[in-house]
Amino acid sequence: MRLRPDITLDKLNARTAGTLPEFFGLTVLHIDERELLMRMQVQPQYLAPNGFLHAASVIALADTACGFATIAHLPEGAESFTTMELKANFLGTARDGAVDAVARGAHLGRNTQVWDATVTEVATGKTLALFRCTQMILWPKKTA
Repeated sequence: MRLRPDITLDKLNARTAGTLPEFFGLTVLHIDERELLMRMQVQPQYLAPNGFLHAASVIALADTACGFATIAHLPEGAESFTTMELKANFLGTARDGAVDAVARGAHLGRNTQVWDATVTEVATGKTLALFRCTQMILWPKKTA
């Protein structure tokens, strides 16, 4: 599956308006063949009560990066996608600064796509999480 020529950074970033990715301030910084880079600035409201980055904040970043990568690589004629499964392994955390997720396509099929994301702290390059998700491609319903 190739990167769709009609997908741009501006179009992807405009999709966040009024949604959870906008609340988290997620920004796509780079899109390429089978890869997408998204950034989140850590804010106090993204932390757990223990003062560390909440796991749900990391999932929001990683899942959105993989989702936007899926949008950019949808097969011609597909309508959309939905996440079927996701898994995350947490290896570290952050309290401030910026966090990146790099989504990379592991399988880009006609009916499913599998994306891996590595979440890192920008200042140190430290890996915070490894993430994998399976996306189901949604096709237009056939009318009788």
